[in-house]
Amino acid sequence: MKVFEILYQELIGFLGLGGIIEMVKKGDYSSLSTFDGIANFIYPLIPLLLIIEIIRAVVYKRFRIEDYKVPFLVFVLNRFLSRFISIAAVGFCIGLFGKWAIVKTSFTWYWLLYGYIVWEFAHFIYHFLAHKVRLLWCLHSTHHAPQQMNLFVNFAHFFLEAPYADVIRTSICIIMGVNPPMLFLIMFIDGFWGSFIHIGENIMKDARLGIFNKILLTPSHHRVHHARNPLYMDTNFCNLLNIWDKVFKTYQQEQRDVKIEYGITREMNPNSLWDAYFGEIICLWKDVVKAPGIKNKLLYIIMPPGWSHTGTHKTARVTRDAYIHEQQNHNSL
Repeated sequence: MKVFEILYQELIGFLGLGGIIEMVKKGDYSSLSTFDGIANFIYPLIPLLLIIEIIRAVVYKRFRIEDYKVPFLVFVLNRFLSRFISIAAVGFCIGLFGKWAIVKTSFTWYWLLYGYIVWEFAHFIYHFLAHKVRLLWCLHSTHHAPQQMNLFVNFAHFFLEAPYADVIRTSICIIMGVNPPMLFLIMFIDGFWGSFIHIGENIMKDARLGIFNKILLTPSHHRVHHARNPLYMDTNFCNLLNIWDKVFKTYQQEQRDVKIEYGITREMNPNSLWDAYFGEIICLWKDVVKAPGIKNKLLYIIMPPGWSHTGTHKTARVTRDAYIHEQQNHNSL
């Protein structure tokens, strides 16, 4: 009986229905005038879209269990490994860096705008490093392993990635003066949008969102980010405002003549939880073991994926630059 109760609570938690159920049980709807009350009705939207996405795929006979298998297994595994680590990491950083804040902000619209720009910068830093430092890529690669885009991909992360991301983002935001209540609101908005941009083609074929494609990071941009095509590699690191991708020249529009190929560039078994979760760690370990000298061993850990002590680098930057150069030569003929 206890097992069924646990499964029920996990299902309610995943669907984000806990707040609504509690509200109905008490018959008290006064909280709808508060942020928490509104949030209770927003939380279930992404799980609902996921269910619609799956039902639509089934109806149109496009459902393939392998598209959801590994992300689902990763989600289940992470429920046991990292349920409270991220919360603790955020609290620790707020307590540690609060006294070093360079400005003091209040909960107003203009400071909220400031806070979100800072948050996006912090998110860019975390996300950029996750692609450019191989040890951190080992944590992030699980999210890029799925070879189809759907809303369940949002739940596919190595259990240590969220604490690492939250330490980087929270530390930068607190030092830059983003006060905790405003930070939690920003995290809520960011979490909702960060889930939405993983929406699959079954629900939204063209995900450019019209005019918003110029000012926001849309699902189209994030599909580009998840692509292994040379043109698309290591681009679009932002989450909602693509300002920092444009500043640091990592912005890339989806090209209609370049079909997105999802996944990571190394050969892997996309249906293997073990390979998706630990594959990059194993590959890094093998390279470190075979590398000559302590210096090269350390460089394999901190240099970008694809770096080689032999000089035959196959990093994303090398691959993308070579592709762009080849296309420019082809167009000039």
